[in-house]
Amino acid sequence: MNTRILVVLALLVSIGAVLHTVVPPMLFGVKPDMLLAMMFLGIVLFPRIKYVLILSLATGFISALTTAAPGGQIANIIDKPITALIFLCLFLLLKNKIRTTIVAPILTAVGTIISGTIFLSVTLFIIGLMEGGFFALFASIVLPATIINTVIMIIIYPIVQTILKRSVNVSFT
Repeated sequence: MNTRILVVLALLVSIGAVLHTVVPPMLFGVKPDMLLAMMFLGIVLFPRIKYVLILSLATGFISALTTAAPGGQIANIIDKPITALIFLCLFLLLKNKIRTTIVAPILTAVGTIISGTIFLSVTLFIIGLMEGGFFALFASIVLPATIINTVIMIIIYPIVQTILKRSVNVSFT
């Protein structure tokens, strides 16, 4: 494993953790997961299974530590690796067909919806509120988080991509 890549991924997780911590809860202690945008950015930058697994586990544990949602600790640990692997598969399928600057935000929206669906399903199963609560939480938390994460990716991805291209003597392969 390349230490430079691990450092970049750690920085992304750190930035995501700060974003995840400072975002206020919206409903029942559940808040949009800004850590997801950083995880998706890490996957787009370094789409290799070993990095994706490390990144998703770190993201899941950090997200679990910073969540205020009832049952969110277990849900985050389950949700992040599954979402990351689905995101990676979709990214690898599309990256050669569509420009990455277009694919990254689209897949961020799809990935956030997948993550939110898994998270809410696990959380509602754990606390036993499966009747009717899912759609209200989905509409009030997952959809706004999808919009926010997509906008973050639209803004941040080209900037990070430019920085990595301009870095002197940095090889991330």
